[in-house]
Amino acid sequence: MNPHVQLVSVFPAGPHGGNPAPIVVDAVGMSDAEMQQVARSFGHESGFVLPPPPGSDCDFEFRFWVPNHEMSMCGHATVGALWLLDRFGRLPGDSLVIQTRSGKVEARIRERNGSGAAVEISQPHGRVEVLSDAYSAEIIETLGIRAGDLAPQPIQNAATSRVKTLVPLKNVTVLDTLTPDFSKIEALCERIGSTGLYPYAVFDSDAQIVDARQFPKSSGYPEDAATGVAAAALAFGLLANGMVASERQMTIRQGRAMQRPSEILVRFRLEDGHPVGCWLGGVVRLEADGSA
Repeated sequence: MNPHVQLVSVFPAGPHGGNPAPIVVDAVGMSDAEMQQVARSFGHESGFVLPPPPGSDCDFEFRFWVPNHEMSMCGHATVGALWLLDRFGRLPGDSLVIQTRSGKVEARIRERNGSGAAVEISQPHGRVEVLSDAYSAEIIETLGIRAGDLAPQPIQNAATSRVKTLVPLKNVTVLDTLTPDFSKIEALCERIGSTGLYPYAVFDSDAQIVDARQFPKSSGYPEDAATGVAAAALAFGLLANGMVASERQMTIRQGRAMQRPSEILVRFRLEDGHPVGCWLGGVVRLEADGSA
């Protein structure tokens, strides 16, 4: 096949920002190898839109590939695919359910403006656990920092779909100047049960703005410009640490060190005042329309 691929940038915070996501909005008939080849050709996480499985009560099925393997869920590719489907008039409504390999994801269109649809997708309540101190020295060495560069909060494994290791740093300068040993990340993540290191630093606690970087375990590239599922995991890690108010929006900034500044907006879903999940969303921009 020669699939028709649209390239979008998701969560951009400026003209050159955001995480590129190749999207195939009609992936019917594509094999796994063909989907993976799209990801390899572009070198980015890629999304593929399919009809829903029979009896699923979903509107679509989405699949996701990175150059090295299939992923169960990709937040920014989901947002990008829904933005494109709305652009083409292919959404059946403003509230949707998407089948993914990690489970069902709710989605909604909050509004439409000159830039297209404002898309939000759901993530379930996060699982957060403090990582054993036995791994701290190895994480510090792998990130190329000193123990004094850590903030006082614990290092945590957190997940709403895929486990990310949250590493609190004392300030944004330390975050921006990280020089990780990328050769050690995959083995480290394997030992700690994580799919990526997600160091972060609070930029503005009152405005709930937090900066972060994502170093994936084995995606086929060293760093992500914007990672929706990691931002959702971070939100629950911050909540567990008492660092954010559950009724207010958070802004997770990422990609600045890659010269691709990004902003992911996260809001907790509340029932009787208690978080039961979260919504994440942000801006989407069309970059190119072509083939793999």
